[in-house]
Amino acid sequence: MSEILVVYYSRDGSTAELARQACRGIESISGASATLRTVPAVTASSEAAPRAVPDQGPPFATLEELRRADALMLGSPTRFGNMAAPLKYFLDSTASLWLDGSLAGKPAAVFTATQTMHGGQETTLLSMMLPLLHHGMLLVGLPYTERALSTTRAGGSPYGASHVAGVQHGLTEDERVLAQALGKRVAQLAVTLARAESAGRAPGG
Repeated sequence: MSEILVVYYSRDGSTAELARQACRGIESISGASATLRTVPAVTASSEAAPRAVPDQGPPFATLEELRRADALMLGSPTRFGNMAAPLKYFLDSTASLWLDGSLAGKPAAVFTATQTMHGGQETTLLSMMLPLLHHGMLLVGLPYTERALSTTRAGGSPYGASHVAGVQHGLTEDERVLAQALGKRVAQLAVTLARAESAGRAPGG
C-alpha cells in the first residue's frame, strides 16, 4: 500500500477542504492510502515543540511521517503570492531529509486557496514547488485532459488544484473535481513506482 501524505495549513477552512478532496481522490486509487496532516501556526514561541495534536483537525505532520510516505501533497493559502509562513516554517525544518535524500524520486503536488480571483494562486503554487525540487521530488500537475480545467470559472491551474474563496461559499464542483484529480494523479504515480520497484527486486526482475 502506497501512503500519500497530505500536509496543509488552513486558517479559514478553504485549504483544508481542498486537502480533504485530494484525499478522496487518493483513496479512490487501488493500492493507495491518504494520511491527512496539518502544521502549527507560527508564533513568537515557534521554536518550542508544538503539541502533537491540535485542538481541532488532524494531527501535526512530523518529519518521520514525511520520510516514510511514498508521496507528498502540500497545501497553503496565499500570502501576497507566496505560501503561508507556517508551511514555509515546516519545510525549513526538513534539512535532515534533504541531507539523506529521503524525498528524492517521490511524487509531489501542491494546492492553494485565495480570497480573490488573480490573487496570486500560481505564484503560491510555484513557491511551494521550489523546496520540493530541491528535495528531488517528482512534481505532478493537472493536464488539460482534465476537462474541468477548461470549464472552471473559479480555481484550477495546471500547476495544481486551487480555490477562489470569494466566488462562492465552499468549493465549486470544478474545484472539487480538480482537487480529486490531482490526488488521483499523485496516487497513481506512487503506486506505479512502487510496483516497478517491487518488480525490480523480484527474483529474475
